[in-house]
Amino acid sequence: MTSLGAAQHGQPEEPPAPGPARERILDAAHRLMLTVGLARATTKEIARAAGCSEAALYKHFTGKEELFIRVLTERLPRLNPLLSSLVAEPGRGTLEDNLTEIARQAALFYEQSFPIAASLYAETQLKRRHDDAVRAMGSGPHLPIESLAAYLRAERDLGRVSPDADTFAAASLLLGACAQRAFAYDMSDAGRPPADAFAARLVRTLLAGIAP
Repeated sequence: MTSLGAAQHGQPEEPPAPGPARERILDAAHRLMLTVGLARATTKEIARAAGCSEAALYKHFTGKEELFIRVLTERLPRLNPLLSSLVAEPGRGTLEDNLTEIARQAALFYEQSFPIAASLYAETQLKRRHDDAVRAMGSGPHLPIESLAAYLRAERDLGRVSPDADTFAAASLLLGACAQRAFAYDMSDAGRPPADAFAARLVRTLLAGIAP
């Protein structure tokens, strides 16, 4: 538990893990963002939990927004690298297998990232500043949809997707369902469906609409 989280729960603070400063900072940022939310995970608290100064943190990262992006890309399921590799090599493997793996990784990614980012939506001005900073870094939650749509267009060009399929709508449906799984199913009696089974069912249904 981090220094701020430990203080809130009345528990002793855990010492920072050994290792390179950048990795310790990322680990501390990940832990704090999960326990207290992105809005309250300040660079000062992150540096303290990592066992370094705030000045040392800024030697590796431009600020909390970059830390958030690095946590998403380096500490959570690697959705974007998977999408990039498939865009670069369309036609590899079966379309169903590829989309199922995308859906599985996306379901896990959103499951783990939503608790981190949820606190942003409680503070409109903070979210606006965060969005502006993330946009300036060339990142954002829209990129996976655009990458998946690009992959589906490439597969459409190869004849593995129906020529009249709306690839942007298909990408939005698949990733939107994965994001919905992250919070909507906790209220049901059955609970959140397992990622593997959820991904397989989702893709079979999607392919019924876009397969040639």
